[in-house]
Amino acid sequence: MRGKWIGLSRPRRFLADFLHFAAKVPSVPVQRQMRLAEVVAARAELADRPCWPALFLKAFAVVCDETPALRRAFVRVPWAHLREYPRVAASVAVEREYGGEPCVFFGRVTDPAKLPLAEIHAKIRHFAEEPVESIRTFQKMLSFGRLPGFLRRPLLWLGLNLPRTRPNLFGTFGLSVYSSLGAESLHPLSPLTTTLNYGVIAADGTVTVRLVYDHRVLDGAAVARALARLEEVLRGAVVAELRTMSAARRLAG
Repeated sequence: MRGKWIGLSRPRRFLADFLHFAAKVPSVPVQRQMRLAEVVAARAELADRPCWPALFLKAFAVVCDETPALRRAFVRVPWAHLREYPRVAASVAVEREYGGEPCVFFGRVTDPAKLPLAEIHAKIRHFAEEPVESIRTFQKMLSFGRLPGFLRRPLLWLGLNLPRTRPNLFGTFGLSVYSSLGAESLHPLSPLTTTLNYGVIAADGTVTVRLVYDHRVLDGAAVARALARLEEVLRGAVVAELRTMSAARRLAG
């Protein structure tokens, strides 16, 4: 059978190049079973509930703000070294339809620890619902995908290894999740230092949360502690903010 020729779309070209470099990262997944019943209950009190990715994004950004090692990256310019960044920038993977096919795009959220949950939720909805061509980071991906292959990979290598450009173009950590579809990824590939994902959240709040990390930058014990702290932030500061939002809605009503 000869099959059917299907050319690579611009998003597919970008993703192929992105994964080319992701495959070179010695990444390791670490997971923790979390009990988030308090988060489930506090979120259920709101009619306009922030999405779960917004909750995890903010909580992990808080952990990154507290933990300098989580804000580091392995870069090769001018020579191989670790670069520590003062701020957090999250890269959020979003599935969108483009050119008649589902494609993965990446939206950027800067300093999510300092943003209200409602604003983070609005940004994620913006990535998921607004026209693809109207979102700046998506536009950059599409423009990059127009370039010939012999230019794309060297430019992407520079973007990942020039210390100043890396967080602006790619973020300091990634969030990739599709548990709303009843499934989870065991080891998502990324060239970033850490990528957060989680499985289906049970009715009692039990969920498996996974952090995939670059072993050149971090060690397993540090990642295990980061996951433990993530659970504390979700059950503490995030629950407190959800309850404050609920109280504010009741007063407004």
